[in-house]
Amino acid sequence: MKPIIEFCANNAGFGTGEAIRKVRERQDCDVYEYGCLTSCGTCFMFPYVLVDGEPVEAKNADQLYERILTKIKESASDYS
Repeated sequence: MKPIIEFCANNAGFGTGEAIRKVRERQDCDVYEYGCLTSCGTCFMFPYVLVDGEPVEAKNADQLYERILTKIKESASDYS
């Protein structure tokens, strides 16, 4: 089972779009974009996504990408 990455289109101002573009290039996860993930407080403050329903946030888009990769690896070990 592939990890599911969900992101809010409104969070793109933090550069989240670039991190998501990189994640989409991978074949080991599914990526979904939504207009809103109903976490407006977090969305306003930080770049963030949901990985398998759990929030992952960071100081910047590069750090977010690295944290997403870490969560993907954790998910892979959970399903092994």
